[in-house]
Amino acid sequence: MIDTHSHIYAEEFDADRSEVLERAWSAGVEHLILPDIDSESRPRMIALAEAEPERCHAMAGLHPTSVNDNPHWQRELDEVEKLLTTSPVKLCGVGEIGLDLYWSKDFYREQREALHAQLELALQHNLPVVIHTRSAYAEMLDAVATYRGRGLRGVFHAYADSAEMARKLERLGEFRFGIGGVVTFKNSGLDKVVAELPIELLLLETDAPYLTPVPHRGKRNESSYVEFVCRKIADIHALKFEQVDTITTATARSLFGI
Repeated sequence: MIDTHSHIYAEEFDADRSEVLERAWSAGVEHLILPDIDSESRPRMIALAEAEPERCHAMAGLHPTSVNDNPHWQRELDEVEKLLTTSPVKLCGVGEIGLDLYWSKDFYREQREALHAQLELALQHNLPVVIHTRSAYAEMLDAVATYRGRGLRGVFHAYADSAEMARKLERLGEFRFGIGGVVTFKNSGLDKVVAELPIELLLLETDAPYLTPVPHRGKRNESSYVEFVCRKIADIHALKFEQVDTITTATARSLFGI
């Protein structure tokens, strides 16, 4: 398995990061994709990628909520661009980028500008994108539509809209859909969406330390729990666990070049 979205470098894991990593490896997780947030957390991400170069793969990106109420967000974008050419570790993508209008719509213009700047950087560097979308799928569809035919590829992290929206997004580029712990929640409705999407379009993720799957919901999430996501998708599609593991791992390897 590959956890395609893990913030295991976050402070929540400072006390037991080594043990958390060992549990992930023991559970059959082969690789972790580490999405970038901003300059505050970036050194921690890079340090983990340097310490585990064969298994932990860093990205470069500015999270949309790090744009909100930040007078220096354009400077942050400059740092992302710089990292793409000077990173001490090989980067596997541009992310976590996107639109998040859940908390406030006041910074939509700035978020959209940051999103487009980073989509252009991904194309320039021939890297996939990891796209965060919350309460903004219609706006995201409009944004991504402007790149149709330009070779944009990536994953919509923590996908949480309809199967119809997924099909619209998928037609605009080589896009996949990250499925995490929410699919195990009883009343989320995500299981019905997953049932309509081909396994080949899905990627496994945790978003650790957030969005912990059942049976550990309410506790800190960790990458070893991606197993529960894989098992739930297997149940939904009436497949064996090993089949979902094999297909999603191959998809992640191809997308992120690992």
